[in-house]
Amino acid sequence: MSDDLKKGLEGVLVAESGLSSIDGDAGRLIYRGYTIEDLARGASYEEVLYLLWNGHLPTEDELGPFTDALMEEREVSEDVLATMERLAAADERPMAALRTAVSMFSASEPEADADPEDLDATLRKGRRITAKIPTALAAFERYRLGEEPVDPHPDLGLAANFLYMLTGEVPDDVAAETFDQALILHADHGLNASTFTAMVIGSTMADIYSAVTGGISALSGPLHGGANQDVMEVLIEIDESDLDHREWVEQATAEGRRIPGFGHRVYNVKDPRAKILQERSEELADNGEDKWYKYTTTIEQFLTEEKGLVEKGIAPNVDFYSGSVYYQLGIPIDMYTPIFAMSRAGGWIAHVLEYQEDNRLIRPRARYTGPEDQEFVPIEER
Repeated sequence: MSDDLKKGLEGVLVAESGLSSIDGDAGRLIYRGYTIEDLARGASYEEVLYLLWNGHLPTEDELGPFTDALMEEREVSEDVLATMERLAAADERPMAALRTAVSMFSASEPEADADPEDLDATLRKGRRITAKIPTALAAFERYRLGEEPVDPHPDLGLAANFLYMLTGEVPDDVAAETFDQALILHADHGLNASTFTAMVIGSTMADIYSAVTGGISALSGPLHGGANQDVMEVLIEIDESDLDHREWVEQATAEGRRIPGFGHRVYNVKDPRAKILQERSEELADNGEDKWYKYTTTIEQFLTEEKGLVEKGIAPNVDFYSGSVYYQLGIPIDMYTPIFAMSRAGGWIAHVLEYQEDNRLIRPRARYTGPEDQEFVPIEER
């Protein structure tokens, strides 16, 4: 057994997966063999969920019942809504509210007593979680605004329905398509921290509610899921300053300040998801305010070309453009990470199911660095 220490498990292989693959040098991401570009531009989020959960893209005959089943599970219990209202009144953080909501979903689970090794039942539970998360999140935001929740729309897909429940208005095609693409882009991304957390929990054969709750908890950390919020806060700071956005960035970098949304643990070139969201940001700018698109593109050009970040293996990641895209869609900034979780839940569920097909309890070890041969002293003599 090797005694080599790999901090953060960097470079350590812990599982085999057929779900997603990342080539950080080429800037390539695939889900089950399909490029992220083809999926984002040609499929819906529901099709991608089907692909991740079932191993192939659905036919029209398969997609219809699958989408219907998701729609039928959108309602959340009155207890969940009441809790969201109380948490909103208490000014709880959205990610913490989402963590609580998913835990509560299990109280109304019709297959709560299913055998943990019944993976078909686990998938059905995962489908219910995925369908209910948008409803709970939208209700929480409505309560924060002092408004009543909006019931799910019977004719809208998951992405458009979330925007509808958030605002009470059916989104236009550009907004719905943009948000649907964003969900696809965030659905899976290898063994990131939150996915690995969900897998570790799943390896104990705990229920899928526990695994998804654990994934949400891991994603809530600022080193994992909050970068798009950081990006937007910086863009707003730039907008409110007396400096031109280029001048602001020059001054900030001269002071040693890091601009969020650049660099990635895996990618050494521009994140392929960032390229797609940049296109959507431009399209949204054509239909409305264009300053956020101008800010991001100018900052990218300045940092990558003039500051030479590309040569250093530092390029825009998905968060650099997702923040401004969500802002252009009218989504509150502190809801960005919960939306990340709403999308990534599909990937967490897929990884848990895949791992449990040939399960082995994940149990690494640590190198002990504490004292040896301590002499015990009874408490009355200490």
